Amino acid sequence: MIKRVFFSVLGMVLCLGSTAVALAEDPIKIGVILPITGPAAAYGDMGLKGIQLAHKLQPEVLGRKVELIVTDNRSEKIESVNAATRLYAKQNVDAIIGPLSSSPTMAASDVAERMQKPMIAAWATNPAVTPGRKWLFRTCFADSFQGVVAAKFAYEKLGARSAAIMIDTSRDYSVGLSVNFRQAFTKLGGKIVSIVRYGANDQEFSAQLGVIKAAKPDVIYLPGYMPQEPLILRQAREMGMSQPFLSGDAAQADEVVQIGGKAAEGLYLTTHFAEEGADSPTGKQYSELYRKEYGKSPDALGALGFDGYNILMDAFKTAGNTNPEAVQKALDGLRGFDGVCGTISLINHDAVKPAVILQVKDGKYTYLETVKP
Repeated sequence: MIKRVFFSVLGMVLCLGSTAVALAEDPIKIGVILPITGPAAAYGDMGLKGIQLAHKLQPEVLGRKVELIVTDNRSEKIESVNAATRLYAKQNVDAIIGPLSSSPTMAASDVAERMQKPMIAAWATNPAVTPGRKWLFRTCFADSFQGVVAAKFAYEKLGARSAAIMIDTSRDYSVGLSVNFRQAFTKLGGKIVSIVRYGANDQEFSAQLGVIKAAKPDVIYLPGYMPQEPLILRQAREMGMSQPFLSGDAAQADEVVQIGGKAAEGLYLTTHFAEEGADSPTGKQYSELYRKEYGKSPDALGALGFDGYNILMDAFKTAGNTNPEAVQKALDGLRGFDGVCGTISLINHDAVKPAVILQVKDGKYTYLETVKP
């Protein structure tokens, strides 16, 4: 009888031990929400390439494999909420990277707050994204910084004293960036002579451009998005408008140059990463690895995705486990992270990091300067 009890207990111990080993070997699941299809698919592809390259270089953390579960949100708010809900509740992911841009991120972040699990926004620059949220962090700079950089460049480097602004009212990104540019430009002494608006499905912009043309601004600020931005550039040049256009980070997409053609020449933009401006060993190494992997020049979205993944892995290492509270605390305390996009610190859930300014020359994005916070 004693022997039966002993072997019975021993069997239970062995069973529990094998279960513990199995649990330890379970992969760490990371949800990725991106626009794989739809009008913003080009941005999703760029971001995914960076995340996948980071995953290839660091496929394990804490002795466990990392599994990426990629979902398509078509850059829509409702689809972003649905994707986040599925990933957290059904796939039981440990964290989410995405949904990329501001409006979808703000919608999906409510799910992260409810599920109490981390979410990393790699490209959501609207200032309203992070305030009041415990579980959402962004690894890109906010438009409150990008808008000031753009305004100072327009006023100090381009010598602009008057500006017109074109706002895509369907996107929080464009609205927020416009506000920050306007405030900074007028504070410097510049004057906003015209503000026009359009929507994400618009294809014809002659009416808005006609208003701007009559106002005769020194510069036109266009914090636009694909596919409208290159269409606006083409139509403006066809109307004989020669003023320089200044845009935001969403303009760093090959499609802008391809669709815009000659009209895209001279376009200025503020963004997160430029291969020529990568002055850190990490940035230079990333450029080499990206070219080797994909056979083309690296872009800002890929760099942001790369940094977002690695910052999350760093948080797991700092926490020593995947406990959501521990990972949240690790992210909250991240300082001086050596990223592809520069040295990054997360202050109040926002990334404090440099911005770069590019210009389209001869059909390519050319590095002009780096602006540190």
